[in-house]
Amino acid sequence: MWHWVPAKNRRIAGPRMTLLVGQDDVRHLLPMAECIEAMAGALAALARGEAALPLRQIVRLPAGGFLGSMPAAVAPLGVFGVKALSVFHANEGTAFDSHQGAVLLFEATHGRLLAVVDATSVTAIRTAAVSALATRLLAREDAGVLAILGTGVQARTHLEAIRLVRPIHRVRVFSRDPERVRAFAERESRAHGIEVLPSSSAEEAVRRADIVCTVTSSCEPVLRGAWLAAGAHVNVVGAATPECREVDTAAVVRSRVFVDRRESALHEAGDLLLPMREGAITEAHVRAELGELLTGRAAGRESAEDVTLFKSLGLAIEDVAAAHVVHANAERLGLGTRVELGGRRHG
Repeated sequence: MWHWVPAKNRRIAGPRMTLLVGQDDVRHLLPMAECIEAMAGALAALARGEAALPLRQIVRLPAGGFLGSMPAAVAPLGVFGVKALSVFHANEGTAFDSHQGAVLLFEATHGRLLAVVDATSVTAIRTAAVSALATRLLAREDAGVLAILGTGVQARTHLEAIRLVRPIHRVRVFSRDPERVRAFAERESRAHGIEVLPSSSAEEAVRRADIVCTVTSSCEPVLRGAWLAAGAHVNVVGAATPECREVDTAAVVRSRVFVDRRESALHEAGDLLLPMREGAITEAHVRAELGELLTGRAAGRESAEDVTLFKSLGLAIEDVAAAHVVHANAERLGLGTRVELGGRRHG
């Protein structure tokens, strides 16, 4: 009976083996450009009714974090799965990521467990990839100045992703810790060969920016609508609960708003729900889902002066599609570890 098989011996593992993919391998097996296209495919499938996606379940924990369970099925890929993720924003500045867990990927013919994939890296990459997809669909073609509010993992992956879809030549960054801002600017300037400038305030970073990404753990607005330039595009990423928001009501009111999924946004996105409770907007203020733009069912930017805003919550179909890419590339390259976790019929 097989218990585990190193990747170098994968040829003798047999069809029932499950692939285990760790954090470092995910970074190699899920290239950002490939992930952006996988996200486009998954969100288009959702718009066509080819994906099953119940609302995620959240368990709030006494320690202050929460546990999320996010199931989904993507018919065109022939897979389904679930992401189990703990979120501890208090981990900022510690040795631990704020998001930790695993994605379980199953094939849809026999229900076989294909892979168990580190969710920290999947979340970091696919979240930025979806923001890049939104930027590709909504930002002006000539957008070249990027403002990032936040200096964590998502700040790094968003810089990488946005540069793939727009000709970014200058980046301004701000967070509450000046030392982290300085370190981020120096590191990313060297990594990308472009000018990444530390800002002394969020307003200084955002003024005259073409693209703004809010990737903070704040529960109060870090971005004011009054700071946004005409024609700007905003990716609002950090807040993911009904009581928290990163942008103020003015930013939402003045923007053409797009989401990954209406149902999720109208249940979970404080950035939209709080302005609704104030009476500043209605549900109709959400113009479309990204998948509707991809399938031609809705229009995005209508003029160079439009301010567009994408509210990202993160969907399980994105995790499943990303894990599908990881699994396919791992099989091709012989990476990861194989283990038998059960499912074989006896007798």
